[in-house]
Amino acid sequence: MTVKQRYEGVIEWFGQNMPDPRTELHYDSPFHLLIAVILSAQCTDKRINLVTPPLFEAYPTPAHLAAATPDELFPYISSVSYPNNKTRSLIGMARTLVENFGGEVPSDIDSLLTIPGVGRKTANVILSVVFNKAAMAVDTHVFRVSERIGLTTGSRTPLETERALVRHIPEELIARAHHWLILHGRYVCKARRPDCLNCGLQPYCSYWQRESKD
Repeated sequence: MTVKQRYEGVIEWFGQNMPDPRTELHYDSPFHLLIAVILSAQCTDKRINLVTPPLFEAYPTPAHLAAATPDELFPYISSVSYPNNKTRSLIGMARTLVENFGGEVPSDIDSLLTIPGVGRKTANVILSVVFNKAAMAVDTHVFRVSERIGLTTGSRTPLETERALVRHIPEELIARAHHWLILHGRYVCKARRPDCLNCGLQPYCSYWQRESKD
């Protein structure tokens, strides 16, 4: 099977079986999605969705969060991973939005990357989910699933994975493909025990082809 055939098969299967994938993070504005994505680093979406409702109510706009002190913010996010670091990042993020972007979440990656707490993955999530741009956010699920299926081969970094996926996936599908791979990795192609027997991608998966021969 060629790389082109593998991509075509994977895209066709996802298109038929997961036609409208969406982020599982709850949010009501671009600003609140940015908060949620920053908090979700090395933490589950389920946990973040428990934490964010009172947080969003207390800090509805960047200006509100920019005025907060760490002692005020910390109790809202104390149950997530690395709460001290994320407290500093969230306040720094809000102040940057207020001071440099008129309180609005910017829509280009260069501007997003100037914001505290925002790395390339977070920036690409915002670009794809909020602005529907052809941005491929590579988290641990996307990185693992892409390599396991065979969409990438020997990728050493998330950026290498991102570039390979963007090169082979049609531009109009990239934002959707980001969710395809995340959700597939979360519920089917799990890190320790991939559920290969119940996976519809068997015909296109290089991992399954190797395992089924053993």
